[in-house]
Amino acid sequence: MSLKAHEHPLKKIFSADFDFAIPDYQRPYAWGTEQALQLLDDLEDALDQGSTEPYFLGSLVLVKPDENQPAAQVIDGQQRLTTLSILFALLRDLAEKPDAQVVLGDMVLEPGVALDGILPKPRLRLRPQDSGFFAAHVQTPGRFDGLLTLSDHALATDSQRAIRDNAKALRGRLSAWTDEKRSALAGLARNRTFLVVVSTPDLASAHRIFSVMNARGLDLEPSDIFKSDVIGAVDPSRKVEYARTWETAEQNLGRKPFADLFLHLRTIVAKTRGQRELLIEFPQQVLNAYLESGRATDFIDDMLIPYATAYSHVLNRDYDQHDPAWRKVNNWLQRLSQLDNNDWRPPAMWALKNHDNDPQFLDVFLRRLERLAASMLLRRVYTTPRVTRYIDLLRHLDGGAGVKAVAFDLSPDERQETREQLAGELYKALPVRKYVLLRLDELLANAPGVSYEHKIISIEHVLPQKPRSDSQWLKDFSDNERAFWTHRLGNLLLLNRSKNGQAQNYDFATKKEKYFGVAAGVTGFALTTTVVTEPVWTPEVVERRQTEFTAALIKEWELD
Repeated sequence: MSLKAHEHPLKKIFSADFDFAIPDYQRPYAWGTEQALQLLDDLEDALDQGSTEPYFLGSLVLVKPDENQPAAQVIDGQQRLTTLSILFALLRDLAEKPDAQVVLGDMVLEPGVALDGILPKPRLRLRPQDSGFFAAHVQTPGRFDGLLTLSDHALATDSQRAIRDNAKALRGRLSAWTDEKRSALAGLARNRTFLVVVSTPDLASAHRIFSVMNARGLDLEPSDIFKSDVIGAVDPSRKVEYARTWETAEQNLGRKPFADLFLHLRTIVAKTRGQRELLIEFPQQVLNAYLESGRATDFIDDMLIPYATAYSHVLNRDYDQHDPAWRKVNNWLQRLSQLDNNDWRPPAMWALKNHDNDPQFLDVFLRRLERLAASMLLRRVYTTPRVTRYIDLLRHLDGGAGVKAVAFDLSPDERQETREQLAGELYKALPVRKYVLLRLDELLANAPGVSYEHKIISIEHVLPQKPRSDSQWLKDFSDNERAFWTHRLGNLLLLNRSKNGQAQNYDFATKKEKYFGVAAGVTGFALTTTVVTEPVWTPEVVERRQTEFTAALIKEWELD
């Protein structure tokens, strides 16, 4: 296997040295706005630091049959290359200086040579299903206005919708910048931002490389380095004791959660968003203060062990279930664990560590934390502002604010936007819908902290998305009513099994009996039971349920 690995700046990546193509067997472009904005945030952070150090964006794995030819199939790295192409195309179209437009344009489209009959060619060709769309709406200059006005119905694939949404999100941020700042970002991206390109001449070798690079092993974690530094600084007479204490904490949590513990500790202590490798930041922001003052044992006694214990409670929800007060704490941790992110963990760990004998405080604290987290989930607040909100909360907590911390509070605009999201087409919000429906089901069941053990929990429409042309649904709902109600909360329920494509389109009476009822094996969900008790399913029924359900959640999360 002839393997080549080199670091290249993006100005070389997006040049005539590479002619990237995404094979048609690859999965589609799937980055959401959160990942796209996070990429921009990371580049902006590197820009704001004013450093001249190189900034690494990760790696590409390519099949490059001929090292001297540019043709390259992308085996790993499609998401980054596509998002970077969108970013450079936006910077090109927003640039005010003609020379910047030309340089950035060349990174998106190879200009060609008209006199030689060589046409412009995209630097990156997506899968055949999306390559024409991408070339027409992104890589061709001046097409973003048209792209951003395209409706979902005008887009053929989820990949095209992701391209539109990410272009809109990135342009919203970049258009607010000065031309000088956009130019500085372009310079950083071109000259100081690197990818590690791993190439091999055949597909089998590339897949082996990809598998090895993504395999889970027992490589050294930063926590292993920190252990060496801390235990090395302990008095020789107590090294064995404290090494054993450290190892017990790691064993109790598990190797991966124990490694994650240090990320959370960094956030709790530094109260800033991580911008560089943990191996660099954790000593600077946390550990050195202990080691330089001869307090290595204090780090273990006062920081590592108490927070490892708190983190164990966060992960396992294992307070005494026989005590009603502690059972409430477990219930809040169970709810929070169902979110699509873990950014809430540092403030939760702060509370569990600093109020470990006060379940009443923790009940109120975690209730407020879950309300904030649920609102940000519904509003699709992406990583950077979400983490910043939790960091503000940690600052307030360290200042003694407790459960009255201002960062817990939702502004009138935040409450209104949360209500609007609840009232909207919830089913389309993939990371949101299951969390909201489970919280609603818990309220309907009047069973706080209910936890389902079903291996599968799916979300189903009562009024189907595509009813048959001869069905009762088309008689009971007009086209406008179906368009309005299909994806809203009042028309959704939970099932404890996979969907059945044929059964989904049954008329209501049959669907209720064969698909939702006890005879069909559906159990446990209060939300589903409320559907089974309905004699008919009409727009009036869905509207009534929509009003009741949104009201219940608005009351629970205090959104009025």
